[in-house]
Amino acid sequence: MNILIILIPVSIILGALGLCAFLWTLRSGQYDDTDGTAARLLLDDDEPLENRDPD
Repeated sequence: MNILIILIPVSIILGALGLCAFLWTLRSGQYDDTDGTAARLLLDDDEPLENRDPD
């Protein structure tokens, strides 16, 4: 029963850290362009490495 004295505050602290991390990613714009990333995966713009001009 004494372990609950340690586990409950630790779980609350970890939950608060997870919430803070989520809010930080939300405010920094991580989730703004979800459709653009999905569309970029499907586009085949890349040339093979041997055909590229060195810049």
